Amino acid sequence: MKNYWSALCLLMAVLVLVLSASAAEPPVTFTFKTIAIAGAQSTQVFGINNSGVMVGSYVDRHGTRHGFMLAGGKLTDIDDPNGTNTYCFAINQAGVIVGNYTTSSFAAQAFMYQGGTFTDIGPAGSTGSQALGINDQGEISGNFADSAGVHGFLWDGTTYTTQDVPGAAFTLGGGINKAGLQTEVWIDSASSSESSLHKGSQYKTIDVPGAEDSSAGGINSAGDVVYSWEDDSDNYHGALRHGGHFVNFDNPNGTRTFGYGINDHRTIVGAYVDTNGVTLGYKATY
Repeated sequence: MKNYWSALCLLMAVLVLVLSASAAEPPVTFTFKTIAIAGAQSTQVFGINNSGVMVGSYVDRHGTRHGFMLAGGKLTDIDDPNGTNTYCFAINQAGVIVGNYTTSSFAAQAFMYQGGTFTDIGPAGSTGSQALGINDQGEISGNFADSAGVHGFLWDGTTYTTQDVPGAAFTLGGGINKAGLQTEVWIDSASSSESSLHKGSQYKTIDVPGAEDSSAGGINSAGDVVYSWEDDSDNYHGALRHGGHFVNFDNPNGTRTFGYGINDHRTIVGAYVDTNGVTLGYKATY
């Protein structure tokens, strides 16, 4: 009887191990595709919505920077008529795009683009602003500068809320998902970039382990966060915070990788520097 129970316990232990292994998620791997605007000197992809529409910025062959939207292979320039150097940072499912442009006084000015119309946004009294994220409810996150420094902001379409990470020298803002959970990049007392998750009054630091600088970008509905981070050799890499765990990645075709945007279909967008020193965009599934 003793041998019977010993054998039964051993069998149960083996079954537990097998079931645990089968339930565990397989290792995260990435499949990359280069995104390059034809004839451009450089291309960066900053955002992607759940329909796969991408937005970003490129520099044309004459050296002029444009914002863009790329939908089903069709390129549309998104250039704010009130200034130059348009960057498009995020797009929601309704096709509303946010970003910033450079004014005639060389200040950054946040904008919202909807239905062919550009609208300046940003808290009153700001001396510069950037809109970095927008969710499907139309909430916009970003940053602005004033006489007291640089702060994050959240705009719900009516009211601006100023956001300052406790202990930060500057708060630079970040992305926002459907639940209103935000990423916040901030500068610490050592002038290094750190990152936090933010909702309401709660801030949780989510730096890439071992990174000298850690800059969170987009966040999706599952809470997955994409990053750009810098190592001790001043080289940049991408990272994904997935299920609370960090996975570092590098575009295999380049030397420096930046992670910027993410959607709910496990697609990341960003940029990398190829072996010829050219900055190109990419999208990667995981």
